[in-house]
Amino acid sequence: MKEMTTVEVQQKLDNGETLHMIDVREDDEVAAGIIPGAIHIPLGEVPDRLEELDKATPYVLICRSGGRSGRAAEFLEAQGYDVTNMVGGMLDWQGNVE
Repeated sequence: MKEMTTVEVQQKLDNGETLHMIDVREDDEVAAGIIPGAIHIPLGEVPDRLEELDKATPYVLICRSGGRSGRAAEFLEAQGYDVTNMVGGMLDWQGNVE
């Protein structure tokens, strides 16, 4: 599984790179703040919402600490998607949230 730190994600965003980010946390967690531009697909809904994702698009997966996003990354990778887990999750995130 590919991994990227929160610092690496922040640097890419600061450099103007477009990242396709999926936040797999629950609704109440996302209500406290989500990285601008991330889409919210709770972990339990990922298998039912695959049609919203493009296998040609690389995605960065985000959760609170990196565990759930790691599980989502393993699942999506097995389905043929290009995914990277953001290790450390929102607990380590120092950037903006909305």
